[in-house]
Amino acid sequence: MTGSVVTGHVLALGTPWDGVPALVLPALGQTAEMVGIVMSIVVCLGGPLGLLIFNTSPRGLAPHPRVNASVSWVANLGRSLPFLVLMATVIPFTQLVVGTTIGVQAAIIPMSIAGTAFFARITENAVREVPPELLDVGVASGASRWQIIRSIQLTEALPGLAAGLTLNIIAMIEYSAIAGAIGAGGIGYLAVNDGYEQFDAHIMLACIGTLILIVQVIQFTGDRVVRYLLH
Repeated sequence: MTGSVVTGHVLALGTPWDGVPALVLPALGQTAEMVGIVMSIVVCLGGPLGLLIFNTSPRGLAPHPRVNASVSWVANLGRSLPFLVLMATVIPFTQLVVGTTIGVQAAIIPMSIAGTAFFARITENAVREVPPELLDVGVASGASRWQIIRSIQLTEALPGLAAGLTLNIIAMIEYSAIAGAIGAGGIGYLAVNDGYEQFDAHIMLACIGTLILIVQVIQFTGDRVVRYLLH
């Protein structure tokens, strides 16, 4: 890498712009892989967990204070620790599950834990916004709990769930960048390893620009989906 020394700092010219895509695109693929797998787990686990929290609350279909307190505590636990601390805390569990503590597979475990807790609360809040009168109508009509959950709670909460899902995806992209900084690959790893540590301004700018563009596209798409569901 070419560069010049000025007052003790290396001013690198950086990777030629025509060579940047060859580095950024594979890293982007790794980030997409991490976020895609994690969000699949998050929706499958966090959605039911949020429904359980709401429906065991006093306003739910099956109030149960002990279950509600226990499940709420678990969800709060996953949201209590900063992500970097959470990654370090679950290292033994990550090693047990995937057999390694580095790479994409290792990043999926703490990201899934944090994302599931986050989406559980999003689901709970979205369902809580459903007018109680609709639930009363479902109960009075003799619908089963599953029918009420599926046809009333989830259907009426779709705009809130879509908005929350958008936020959750963006949060997972941020977490993947943090995970990448400690060897999990992806845009975060490229930005730190090739950009920051190698003083490569082109790589840093490309990574920053890519992340900004991705987040803007996801937020724009999420907002359009929410508006569509509201209509």
